[in-house]
Amino acid sequence: MAGRRALHFVFKVGNRFQTTHFFRDVLGMKVLRHEEFEEGCKAACNGPYDGKWSKTMVGFGPEDDHFVAELTYNYGIGDYKLGNDFMGITLASSQAVSNARKLEWPLSEVAEGVFEIEAPGGYKFYLQNRSLLQSDPVLKVTLAVSDLQKSLHYWSNLLGMKIYEQDEEKQRALLGYADNQCKLELHGIKGAVDHAAAFGRIAFSCPHKELPDLEDLMKKENQTILTPLVSLDTPGKATVQVVILADPDGHEICFVGDEAFRELSKMDPEGSKLLDDDP
Repeated sequence: MAGRRALHFVFKVGNRFQTTHFFRDVLGMKVLRHEEFEEGCKAACNGPYDGKWSKTMVGFGPEDDHFVAELTYNYGIGDYKLGNDFMGITLASSQAVSNARKLEWPLSEVAEGVFEIEAPGGYKFYLQNRSLLQSDPVLKVTLAVSDLQKSLHYWSNLLGMKIYEQDEEKQRALLGYADNQCKLELHGIKGAVDHAAAFGRIAFSCPHKELPDLEDLMKKENQTILTPLVSLDTPGKATVQVVILADPDGHEICFVGDEAFRELSKMDPEGSKLLDDDP
């Protein structure tokens, strides 16, 4: 699937100040852009909420070639119940390990040179104590699935991801659209996947012209379409088109037209100031 890119994972955050402190000062990411919205998103980007919300994109570099985090803050909502759906993001950064130690942020070594750390809200990150030169430190996003084979059919056969690794015994598979992109790891669990209220969303881009075909394919395969093709506006920025899908376990997936998204996602030098100036 040439031209498809892994873009970001959406986190709902209850405490914007503490969360941005974690992503900036512990993980070492930069604020790439910050946007404020007066009402809920037409594609439920901010969850099932109608009120004022904000979106802060944070990452190790520009969205064109880095997998980033989208921090979604709904004004007036202080916390979200966690489910078992999101199992973590793995990144390679000895600097993040060093920052966490310096700031006395709790770290636990779960394998040799790999540390588990929790963001505010309970989201888990796995820090490999090494540094990558010239590439994005974000290596993979791990999501829980209830039936690995069924999920592999969906992500590989329908969404066109390449299977990089598969281990039936450990109930794990690693998929991606390109060698140099962040990967998606599916991890089979016993029982149902529970998204609770904190459920996130993973986003990919594809050439704009593929969006209607993707929607048609999902209709034909009787798969869930949460939001059919729709245009989304961002005040003062590019309008993008998206289709929102759900995989067999209900993980939300956003596909956005790549051309307009590259325009929308340009780094805003004022992003950090806009975030810090907001109440």
